[in-house]
Amino acid sequence: MQQTAALLDMVKSATFADFKAQVTSIGQKSFSANGPYCQVGDVCKLGSDEDHSLAQVVAVGEERVELVPLGDMHAVKPGASVTLSRDYSNFSVGDGFADRAVNAFGEPIDGKPTILSTKAPARTDQINSGQTSMAKTIVSKRVETGVRAIDTLLPLAQGQRIGVFAASGVGKTTLVEQLSTRAQCDKVVICLIGERGREVERLWNIHARAEDSAPVTVVAATSDEAPSVRIRAMQQALALCEYWREKGEHVVFFVDSVTRLAMALRDIGLAAGEPPALRSYTPNVFTALPDFVERCGAISGKGAITAIITVLSETDDVDDPIAETMRSLLDGHIVLSRKLAERGHFPAIDVRASISRVADQVLTNAQQESARRLKANIAVYEEARAMIESGIYQSGASEEIDRAVALWPKTQEFLMQSGSARSTLAASDGALSQVLAGGGAI
Repeated sequence: MQQTAALLDMVKSATFADFKAQVTSIGQKSFSANGPYCQVGDVCKLGSDEDHSLAQVVAVGEERVELVPLGDMHAVKPGASVTLSRDYSNFSVGDGFADRAVNAFGEPIDGKPTILSTKAPARTDQINSGQTSMAKTIVSKRVETGVRAIDTLLPLAQGQRIGVFAASGVGKTTLVEQLSTRAQCDKVVICLIGERGREVERLWNIHARAEDSAPVTVVAATSDEAPSVRIRAMQQALALCEYWREKGEHVVFFVDSVTRLAMALRDIGLAAGEPPALRSYTPNVFTALPDFVERCGAISGKGAITAIITVLSETDDVDDPIAETMRSLLDGHIVLSRKLAERGHFPAIDVRASISRVADQVLTNAQQESARRLKANIAVYEEARAMIESGIYQSGASEEIDRAVALWPKTQEFLMQSGSARSTLAASDGALSQVLAGGGAI
């Protein structure tokens, strides 16, 4: 009986004929066809099996389908055949992706052999498909990043989603490199969206040389690739993360950057005919970003996806619409400061402007008090910095300022950390206690 039921399910899901359509009109960045039978997000093949191009469906109307190319448009010609591609409409997953670098289609770009994989739909978990959102949770366990300022003052919990906010040139990518080689987890997945090709190679080489790091998978779509390919890179990376989470593993997921993803989504929205809205971003941008964020996190009884997402701000004030949207979606934010970077202070984390919304779930009361005291000392010193550095302030005028001044050199030593340095949780907690006690070298 069970075999009969399985056979019936297989027959129901099988397709015995391809629905072919034809290209009816061609635009600058998109084109239309009179089919095939499909839905938004599906991938279609244009031309013959021997010479074809790929395109993604972005809009479906009563009489036409709107598509954007996934690469070059050499096969996009009036009357060219359009067929639904089931292979490319799904995503490649499997344990073979560990310690590999792939493109948005799950194909190797590291010069190594083809990866043995299985196909999975765009969403391999079913949390948002009928199951309750109460299955999502935060694991009350600190994720060791090896960076003192983060592990003690802005701690990460398993399943947390946090953003790294910064304008260009203040060490955002360097911090991602530092965190991704030191994070304690089962798997690391890095999604590079709209990056330069040399940055992809550099990051891959850094991980190839790294010792004692978790298995890493790099999914890359460079800046010269089509917007639909850059979006697919995010979907491919998430499919891998969800595959490992379903197996009960803890995955640390890096996205660099969500701003370039938003730009790609905007291009797709415009191609689909959506009107530009806030700062020329189309409505689909503000629909897709929450979905991507909510797919991360921990699931009760299974694994966790801890997401570290970089947000490229238009200005140093971190006030553009994508940054503001991500602030409202994430469980905390790490703000990088250009002023600190110009002083040679790396990582350039502005502790006062940053926050972890789950710190109380992963730190003991004593650890929370230590973090509070150090942050208070930093705030006091920064508020009095002009008076201190100009010589206006006289010692003894304020007990709080005197203490902040006394602890300032050790505070700076604690917060600054070279890219090659690594600190365990115990060492970081001990170093913070030394700073507050006015102790010796860290």
